[in-house]
Amino acid sequence: MFSKRKKQPIIKMTQLSSLIAEGVEITGDVVFTSGMRIDGRVNGNVVGRSLDGKTPALLVLSAKGHIEGNLRCGDAVLNGAVTGDLDIENRLELQCDARVCGTIRYRQLQLEVGAAVDGQLVKVGTSSVADNVVELGAEKVAATAERR
Repeated sequence: MFSKRKKQPIIKMTQLSSLIAEGVEITGDVVFTSGMRIDGRVNGNVVGRSLDGKTPALLVLSAKGHIEGNLRCGDAVLNGAVTGDLDIENRLELQCDARVCGTIRYRQLQLEVGAAVDGQLVKVGTSSVADNVVELGAEKVAATAERR
């Protein structure tokens, strides 16, 4: 019933290749590939792009790190503060000191006790709606309602 095998982490911290160190403040957008760790402050949008098209870009924001702007990447582990919207393609981990003010879009979410979110959580992907369902446009819905 209970497995003794340890679960392997889904996020590979070894892919971190860039660092914004503590005491560094960047004003403007930051675009990175593969992985980046932020211990400093970014006043602008942060965008992570996959280097090979397969491995999602990884952002790690330490408890000392702060982002004022939107964040978009494949995977993220946050323990610092973000003021802006998050668009995480795969997995988001909000650790105990994470503070997020904005809308969070995610596919998988791990939320530790102590993390705070002031905004909306929106799960994306993996829809339970069948592929053959077609949504009607607003005009068709209104016309159908009028006929009734």
